[in-house]
Amino acid sequence: MENQIQYRRVLLKLSGEALMGEGEYGIDTDTVSRIIEEIKRVREMGAQVCLVIGAGNIFRGMKGVAAGIERANADYMGMLATVMNALAVQSVLEKSGVDARVMSAIPMPVVCESYLRRRAIRHLEKGRVVIFAAGTGNPYFTTDTAAALRAVEMGCDALLKGTQVDGVYSADPKKDPDAIRYERLTHSRVLSDDLKIMDAPAIALARDNNIPILVFSIHEQGALADVLCGKGRFTIVQGKE
Repeated sequence: MENQIQYRRVLLKLSGEALMGEGEYGIDTDTVSRIIEEIKRVREMGAQVCLVIGAGNIFRGMKGVAAGIERANADYMGMLATVMNALAVQSVLEKSGVDARVMSAIPMPVVCESYLRRRAIRHLEKGRVVIFAAGTGNPYFTTDTAAALRAVEMGCDALLKGTQVDGVYSADPKKDPDAIRYERLTHSRVLSDDLKIMDAPAIALARDNNIPILVFSIHEQGALADVLCGKGRFTIVQGKE
């Protein structure tokens, strides 16, 4: 099984909404436990896994701005919410027997480790799951950009985007029955067609550092393991036009 893995070190980007399950807010423990089982499985297959988790299940910065909160403060609030999600996922990982570390771009030593690139790589080499929290530590940058940045810094073989659907579509397939599903795209095509899989800085950063982006459904059982082995349903974003 171990020899079948095509991507040995990966960063998995999850939205905060992926943790909600059927709820409208917060964290659904059953949903988180199922995602953790997926991560545990690929780790047992020999993969090194790091995570970046969004905060949309707790707080969205742009909605805060719309409500009158100054943009930088709203973004910092969102960063703190990602730390909350990271701590929750760490707890479930450790309960399932997987050693995990939360590393925050905003120092808060009482709560978790501060992000240091070489230490994070060492954690991965020791088989620990590393959860990067607080985005890049800067306002005006999304967790998508943080995910691409950390994937580059960690020397990841791929950036995995776990979504609500099984790949990249020309439109929202839940709203448009005629939406076209893509098997393969280039980073440049994603940017030129404005396909909303990640924000533009994240796509450009992955493109410039030759990191493929694999988009798949995080809710499909066994999908994460299949993607790491190059199987199953996913869209790969790779190469230049």
